[in-house]
Amino acid sequence: MSDSDIVEGDAARVRKIIHIDMDAFYASVEQRDNKELRGRPVAVGGSAERGVVAAASYEARKFGVRSAMASVTAKRQCPDLIFVKPRFEVYKAISRRIREIFAEHTEIIEPLSLDEAYLDVTENLQAIPLARDVALRIREKIKAETGLNASAGISYNKFLAKLASDHRKPNGQFVISPEMGPGFVETLPVGKFHGIGPATGAKMNALGLFTGLDIRNQTLAFMNANFGKSGAYYYWISRGVDERPVRANRIRKSIGAETTFSTDLAEFDVLVAELRPLVDKVWRHCETTASRGRTVTLKIKFADFEIITRSRSVLAPVAGRDELERLASGLLEVEMPLPKRVRLLGVSLSSLQLGDDAEPQLTFGI
Repeated sequence: MSDSDIVEGDAARVRKIIHIDMDAFYASVEQRDNKELRGRPVAVGGSAERGVVAAASYEARKFGVRSAMASVTAKRQCPDLIFVKPRFEVYKAISRRIREIFAEHTEIIEPLSLDEAYLDVTENLQAIPLARDVALRIREKIKAETGLNASAGISYNKFLAKLASDHRKPNGQFVISPEMGPGFVETLPVGKFHGIGPATGAKMNALGLFTGLDIRNQTLAFMNANFGKSGAYYYWISRGVDERPVRANRIRKSIGAETTFSTDLAEFDVLVAELRPLVDKVWRHCETTASRGRTVTLKIKFADFEIITRSRSVLAPVAGRDELERLASGLLEVEMPLPKRVRLLGVSLSSLQLGDDAEPQLTFGI
């Protein structure tokens, strides 16, 4: 790769966007604070039967352990895995300091989670001409003040900046210049595209779309016909084009989780048992992003595919996981006995706002 940075063109100014991503953030904090965990496979999360991995150290990742993996699966893949309970207050305090370091360089910060953010440094506060040098200074200061490593991607749009931050992980950075962008994307498997999940990736593969170049060879009409409103986004990012601005203080309006049962259900106790892991997922998102909501919604899809939703709003944001479960279960109890057997159950939390620590919202796959 050329060491050249992003520069301004003659026709229009090229944006300079940095994506900062802390390396195995929660697990790295635990290894920093407990020397006995250093160099060992660590998973932050619950070790119980229904537990889920919130974060995994790089030593654990070598065994295939990943975030959102069931704890029993993680332990099976890595028998020596050490489970550590999450300390979200500690993570949030470190995240606040990292945010302060970002703010020394730009006011245009779009946090994605406690450990990840976009920064627009086109006009940075310290007048550093090269975006790669801004990223380097930020990473050096994070390391000096927290003892933790961060990786960075630098590019002219958000899509490529996020791709770039993964390219030299851990503890590295990478620049994708305007000249490199289209070529970088064309060889990329569609499964590596941020925003394309397993289901969409499988659909693309079924249509013969396996790489960025395959998408680029399609017409906009074809992409819209097969992927709806997302078609245009895929069409343009396959060309290295992403006009989305870095949006300061962005927060999603809601977060939810749902599950489809292999066998239709009807009994209240059984349905409540199925609600609990959904509540766990929603609340884990709230803890990870320090966001809270006031409206709980229960979604029920019956065996004949009829869907009903029931909601309840409370005056103060839901304060804990148990309260979320109580509200969701209460919505279900009111509907008992159900007129038909249930095919799918879902729980969501909306009217989201940032918590007292003013931490950001994460786009968290559930």
